[in-house]
Amino acid sequence: MDDGLADLLHRVVMLLGENARRRTEDTDGLTYSQIRLLGTLEEIEPATQHRLAQALSVSDPAISRALRPLEADGLVQIAVDPEHARRRLVRLTEVGRKAFHAAGKPLYDEFRAGLIAAGFPYERYLEDTLRLAEILSPDQGTRR
Repeated sequence: MDDGLADLLHRVVMLLGENARRRTEDTDGLTYSQIRLLGTLEEIEPATQHRLAQALSVSDPAISRALRPLEADGLVQIAVDPEHARRRLVRLTEVGRKAFHAAGKPLYDEFRAGLIAAGFPYERYLEDTLRLAEILSPDQGTRR
């Protein structure tokens, strides 16, 4: 990717992130940070609290504090790891998964619209990303 396109993408992502933060700060729904946490958890679940903290670049105590209200609301489940009693595993509940997707869909749509409005070749980017994911897939040899 050339520097101009990378710079454009960076600026668009920053603007969309700021808009998402502002939009979610004034609602009774999930905050931007909670949406990020649930989305990250969906990608790497089940995850230890430490792994989740690493993925989000925050401290372990910050993750512990962030998970408390999500667990109280039934969005995540935290349980002792049966293989290691000192570790706690975090999983999304079905309610949490639905809440994440309901909150994330408008962000996705806004992101896509913002990229297209800024002249970013979104559809080509999406096709290239899917093609790259297929090429890098561990079972790519069985797809032929």
